[in-house]
Order: sequence, then structure tokens, then C-alpha cells
Amino acid sequence: MKRLNAPVLAVGLTATVAAVALAVTVWPDDDTYGGSGPAGRGSAVTAPSSDPSASKNYPLSPAPRAVPSVREHGPARGPGWRPEKGSRVLVDKGCKGLTDEGRLLSRELRIGYAYGGTARAGDIELALKPDKKAPRESYTLSARDSRVRITGPDEAGVFYGTRTLKQSVKADGKVPEGVVHDKPATAQRRFNLDIARKPFDAGWIEDRLHEMGDLKLNQLGLHFSDDQGFRIASTSHPEVVSDDHLTLAQVHKIVSLASSLHITVVPEIDSPGHLGAVIRAHPDLQLKTADGTPVKGAVDVSNPKAAQIVDSLQREYMKLFPGPYWNVGGDEYQALTVKSPEASFPQLAALARKKYGAKGTVQDLAVAWLNDRAAVISKAGRTPQAWNDGFFRGGVAKAAKDIQVEYWTGKEFGARPPEEYLSAGRQVVNLNDEYLYYVLGQPNDFTYPTGKRIYEHWTPRVVRGTSAVPAKYAHLIVGGGFAVWGDFPNAQTPAQVAAGIRMPLAATAQKLWSPDKPKLTWQQFSALAAKVG
Repeated sequence: MKRLNAPVLAVGLTATVAAVALAVTVWPDDDTYGGSGPAGRGSAVTAPSSDPSASKNYPLSPAPRAVPSVREHGPARGPGWRPEKGSRVLVDKGCKGLTDEGRLLSRELRIGYAYGGTARAGDIELALKPDKKAPRESYTLSARDSRVRITGPDEAGVFYGTRTLKQSVKADGKVPEGVVHDKPATAQRRFNLDIARKPFDAGWIEDRLHEMGDLKLNQLGLHFSDDQGFRIASTSHPEVVSDDHLTLAQVHKIVSLASSLHITVVPEIDSPGHLGAVIRAHPDLQLKTADGTPVKGAVDVSNPKAAQIVDSLQREYMKLFPGPYWNVGGDEYQALTVKSPEASFPQLAALARKKYGAKGTVQDLAVAWLNDRAAVISKAGRTPQAWNDGFFRGGVAKAAKDIQVEYWTGKEFGARPPEEYLSAGRQVVNLNDEYLYYVLGQPNDFTYPTGKRIYEHWTPRVVRGTSAVPAKYAHLIVGGGFAVWGDFPNAQTPAQVAAGIRMPLAATAQKLWSPDKPKLTWQQFSALAAKVG
């Protein structure tokens, strides 16, 4: 896939220290410098050198400085690697899939690029190293003999290694001697963006993708349909699309750029609530109470046409968004927020009893709607996701087991504690609104989150409120993310949003990559983020 242009990093060229510059053509195994590693790798040893006394003059190296921080570094003695005249990014022969990663890094460092051939002093080597036991996004970065070698089992891991190298050079002008073994703690690391209520243009979204790539985030959640607008062009239902929207060509470009940065776009058509934009074009779909009062944003789930339109839109956009995940919404269905849904919506109550017997309720219809929309996604080989308040305890109908829970709140109607999902073995993605919700205008007691609070107090196990779930559930928390919601779209300009989320997003990326207590203070971390961002 062709790599789109990315910001260029200007780096001063520094001559290599002659005493340790070696024209070595055989690269030793990556375990030479030790470090515990995924399988255990012994203690650090002195770097090889043609002049043994020279290496003794160097202290043991620190870890490369990057955001997020590397999780494991085997220190060594030596000068490290600096870009110099003649330096190249060299993609190993047989690894053409790394061409985009290699060319991007060469542009950013303003050094040469080559494919195949023998590495020489000053080069950065990129190579795939198949390993069925290693996580797909893991990488090893070795700096020694005036060279750097980055390997991983997948292109994504090698890309993340190049992000560490780039940031280390921005922070300190070099990559320290030694070996990094690095991998993310969570599989899904997301930035969630509401473009339905506040339409952000394609250029703004592309800028965030570049920012996300450097932070090793791998998902862009795109909420593009709500009461206020439907923001992506449609060929199946053009009548629902708002005037201010992204064209299909713009979305293709966004998806292509995201893919080149190893980011998956996770689309969301929220239903059966939050469908005001669709209802404006199809007013016959709107849910009404027994006295004829329309319910904002909610479709009547007893009307088959509502399901037909949503499913046709999902099928259309699955061709546009090829990633493995899809959010079907499910939250804040207003039919369930009244005192007695069955009394307020007799047509729904009648259908529920017809489908589920005397014990059938409107809640069961909402669960059935969620399952039916998720089934469209599952049949296409994708993994469906839904907001946690779209799942309910009790009732006749049960949510399909393959739907992942995007847990955002414990404050909404029907919200259950995260332990209820986790104890049942259901996978959870953490978007805790206590820490990770940037809601424009700060309504309903929301305040703009700070990077400091996320960095010092949040971890992926803090799913609801401020308390962590038991450690035994950690393996079921498959990811997390930071979200921007446009409740009051004019409260901030796009530039203000970009500035406001910069440090919270960096802090979230740090804790998703490595949830352990950070080694840097907040002041040190924020200073580093400013330097490498």
C-alpha cells in the first residue's frame, strides 16, 4: 500500500566516533545484550568492539526515551547510534512488505533508503522475523556496532520499533546502545471520535492518525451517525446524509492512511437510539408514545423498515471499512428510560409478548435488535461491539456471546458493573467516562480530562469509576480508548480540541501500552511528550 506523506523530522548529522565505528557485515543474534525478554535472556554484557578498552569508557546505557515508554531494555556500553552522512534505512531482502515503513523512516530522519544488500556502519536494518510465540505487535530493537536492527513477527511490530527509534532521536539525538524487547499490554488501543455532532474535516482526522501512529495506537473509532448528523456519503441511502459530510473518496484516503500506520478504523452506526438523522429522512420510523408523542432519536423497533435501512447501511460501509471490528451502538434507547415502557409503548409490548410469551418486555426487543444488527457483522466475519448500557440483566432475550462490551459508564439506565460481564467471560474494551471522555461543552457534570489524572490514576482495569476490577479479569479487558464527543459542537474549535486532547491521548497511549506504574513523573513525561511529539 502506498504510504501517504508524513511529517518530516530534521535531524542534525553527527560524525561517528571513530574508535567504535565498525564495518561489520555479520549481525549477532539479538540476544547478545541480554535482558529478560519474552522467554528470559540473562544479564546484560559488554558490547562487542574492535577496541575493548573503548567500550569500558561508556557507562551502561539508559533505555531509549519514547512515548509510550519501552517495556524492556537490555543496557550495554557503547556510543549508541546516530544518523550520519551515508546512513540508510535498509529493508532486508525478502521483506518487501516493510517498504512503506522503511521509506517513511528515511523521510523522517532525512537519510537514505535501500532494499536488500549488506548493512554497513550507520545503517538501520528492518526485517521480519517469524515467531509464532511472539505477539504480532512486538518488536526487538538492537543498537550496536554503529547500527540499528529492528525486527518483529509482523509489519506492525517493526513499525512500532521505528516509532521508538524516531522519538529517541528527537529526544536525545541518538538511540542508546543495547537491546529493546517491546510489546503492547492490550490489543485494542483506540482514539474514538464523534464526527456526527461535530464534523471534523478529513485533514484534521489525518493529522490525528499521524499522531496516533507515533503513539502506537491502533484503532480509530468513528461515530458518524447520530441525531445531529450523518457524516459519510452513502450510495444505498443518500437521503440520510447531512450536507456537511465526508465524501467516499475522502474516507477511502483516511482508511488507506490509517492502514499504512497500522491503524484500523472501527465504524459505528448507533441504533436503535441516536438515529435522528435517519429519522429526518424517514419520519415514519420514529418511535411514538401511546399518545402520539415522538421520541427523540429512537426508531420503532417493531417497524421492519427500520432494521432494513440500518442493515443496508452496515452492509454498504463494510466494503468501505475492511477492519475486523464494528460498533453497533445499543446505548440510550429512550423507550427504556421511562417508568413503564410497556405502558408507554403498547405496540412494542404487544410485539414482545408475541415473540417471547407472557414474560416478554420491551427490553427483550432492544436485546433482539442488538443481536440482529450484530449478526450482520458476525456473518461478514467481523467482531461486533456495543456500548455497555445496551446489555441488560434478566429478561428473556440474551445478548449474543460474541459481542464485545465497550464499557463507558455506570451512570446510565441499565448500566451494570463491569464484573458482571467479566465474570461471564465476556471481553471488554475500556472507555471509562470518569477519565477518558472529552465531552465538548462539559455537560452533565463532565469536565475535560487531564493527561496527569489518566497517567497517575487510570489503568485498563479501572473500567468504571475510580476502582480497578480484580486482577483475575485482566485478560478479558482486551483494550481501551480515549473518546471525543461533540455534545456542544461549538464549545471548542477543531484546533482547540487537538490541543486539549494531546496530553490525555499520550497518557492513555502510555497506560494501554504499559499499565504498570510509570517510571517517569508526570512532569518528566509531559516534557518528553512535548519534545518527541
